[in-house]
Amino acid sequence: MAVVDAAVPFLDLKAATDELRPEIDEAIARVLDRGWFLLGEELSRFEEEFAHSCGAAHCVGLGNGLDALVLSLRALDVGTGDEVVVPSNTYIATWLAVAAVGATPVPVEPDPRTCNIDPERIRAAITPRTRVLLPVHLYGQPAAMGAIMEIAREHGLKVLDDAAQAHGAALHGRPVGALADITAWSFYPGKNLGALGDAGAITTDDPLLADRIRVLRNYGSRVKYVNEVQGVNSRLDDMHAAVLRVKLRHLGAWNGRRTAIAGRYSEALAGLPFVLPSILDGAETAWHLYVIRTPHRDRIRAALDAAGIQTLIHYPIPPHLQAAFASRGWAKGRFPLAEEIACQAISLPLGPQLVPEQVGRVIRTLRAIADSLG
Repeated sequence: MAVVDAAVPFLDLKAATDELRPEIDEAIARVLDRGWFLLGEELSRFEEEFAHSCGAAHCVGLGNGLDALVLSLRALDVGTGDEVVVPSNTYIATWLAVAAVGATPVPVEPDPRTCNIDPERIRAAITPRTRVLLPVHLYGQPAAMGAIMEIAREHGLKVLDDAAQAHGAALHGRPVGALADITAWSFYPGKNLGALGDAGAITTDDPLLADRIRVLRNYGSRVKYVNEVQGVNSRLDDMHAAVLRVKLRHLGAWNGRRTAIAGRYSEALAGLPFVLPSILDGAETAWHLYVIRTPHRDRIRAALDAAGIQTLIHYPIPPHLQAAFASRGWAKGRFPLAEEIACQAISLPLGPQLVPEQVGRVIRTLRAIADSLG
């Protein structure tokens, strides 16, 4: 397949910024003119607006998504000797947060249709040391939170959900961000709602959890030079908050574009030798990623690359096979569903700035590749 001149990017962050450049410039100028860069008005306004968009009572802005998970676990009093149920199929940050507070991640395999943690398998993973269930809304699709919350309540457990990929997603009409006891968010630049650098937050309806995290994020202090606990420095700065306020106003429209692109993919690729995304009943996915699965991944990615179409793999090595968790002694084959997904997943271009002609190129190229597979 010949290399083409105009590449199809996986995600064009420059185009996204250019589309909103006048509003972003105005927001940045507003912060510069005010001269207040931390724990200021822009952060307070963003926290109010984002909490409202999630249907949550509280939002606390933080330095990044990993801190959002770690501080949430600390606020829930999770520590050494405790266990936290996590998906076997997720980005490693979910597991790293558990390890960071001294607790043990207990992996549970996914529902192979949605790639999200399987509630039916969670029950078998619960032990007397389990403190928290930590589902991930992978690829932007809500996990089966109704069943997960029911299991948690039966066992007296808390639920922290990782919504790093689920900005704007909903389940049965309820936004992600108010479905669990506390929700952790990342605003990494490539997310549906992305800052101009690392940023994160939590949302919750629990005022005590929100207050604990406000203290933890600021050196354990609510009054300057008075430190109540051993906190950290993890504050969403006002510059990022101002930019996020701009992007939050466009999140619904941009997610709508993602949904339209995903719809084109699903319609045009149906019947081809790929496993396409399957959506949980009642779920409104944010379509952070459009992931297809195929045993011919390397061949297909090479052909797409030759055609100038950029793809990514989310994620090539499951957490249990990473060197970071080698001490647990999990051999290959221990979590076969996660391993299968890791070997077969391809994320197609899905940025809201993709134009119809680019989407059409992806579809035509994939159809041609499918024909060549015989």
